[in-house]
Amino acid sequence: MVTVEGIMDALRGVIDPELRRSIVELGMVRDVAIVGSEVSFTLALTTLACPLRGQIVEDAKEAISRLDGALKVNVNLAEMTEAEKARAFGREEERERPLAERMNQIGHTVAVMSGKGGVGKSSVAALLAVALRRQGKRVGVLDADITGPSIPRMFDLQDRPRSSPFGLMPVETRTGIKVMSINLLLQSEDQAVIWRGPLIGGAIKQFWSEVFWGDLDYLIIDLPPGTSDASLTVMQAIPLNGVLMVTSPQALAGMVVRKAAQMAIQLNIPLLGLVENMSYALCPSCGEQIEIFGPSKAAETALQIGAPLLGQLPLDPTLAALCDAGQIEAYPGEAFQEIAEKVVALMPETKIKPIFQ
Repeated sequence: MVTVEGIMDALRGVIDPELRRSIVELGMVRDVAIVGSEVSFTLALTTLACPLRGQIVEDAKEAISRLDGALKVNVNLAEMTEAEKARAFGREEERERPLAERMNQIGHTVAVMSGKGGVGKSSVAALLAVALRRQGKRVGVLDADITGPSIPRMFDLQDRPRSSPFGLMPVETRTGIKVMSINLLLQSEDQAVIWRGPLIGGAIKQFWSEVFWGDLDYLIIDLPPGTSDASLTVMQAIPLNGVLMVTSPQALAGMVVRKAAQMAIQLNIPLLGLVENMSYALCPSCGEQIEIFGPSKAAETALQIGAPLLGQLPLDPTLAALCDAGQIEAYPGEAFQEIAEKVVALMPETKIKPIFQ
């Protein structure tokens, strides 16, 4: 004989796909009633606009039908109150954090940094995201370059982020990379962001804590040049697994990169390695490597900062053209695939806890 207790036990096995917890544990099931061969209950969702409500209802009906195939199951939909949501989403101290941050499950967080402008740091960050996505990883890119964002243009992103009950939703690229950038929130990509440091730092923290990234294996953070507000915010407020440094062959670039590396070291953030960008150009006629910016200083710089040299990338007109056209995901990037594999292999499993929230 089917009982209310039996139905509740069956529904404990139904998992909310977004919250990754049992609908019974979350307090979504209420008013269970059995009348003859009919079972009815109310399913209280976090929002009636939940895009997965149909899946949850079907999973619940199937779970009850396994008790007795002759049962007819009626599900009434309702919406949780704010107090019920607060009880469902954790302890009192956890509720002080934004809902999106509590719901996000991000495996590894990597900041891409150079200190120096013009070395192709953003393209390296984008290429790393593309390479990891090709490995089948779930990847996101947080564009922390608030005053000079370029990530949306590389991926040809035009849509504005949508709102959800959990927070702002990142925009997805053609291959499924999730992206959040200030340029996605502006009326025009040419609009200038003329902000002082505190506003920039606040925006970066919001991109981390109030954007619903969902489940990610890797979140790549594209840092702006310099070692001031934006970089400091990322390293002090966001738990990082490590920093990937980017340089170019010039001695001047190496000097500035060493400054940035010192910043990471002083804040106890692991240096994953160094990538030298624009190391050479290939002659289109004979294939000879031409050192346009002079002899490489990458090995020397890597030794000085105490990080491995992960690879040297050419100055490639094809990559530049694809970035301008928003087609970076079409770039072959065999050389970068090896760099991405090294980054994964060197990645610490433990995140460095933020110095302040």
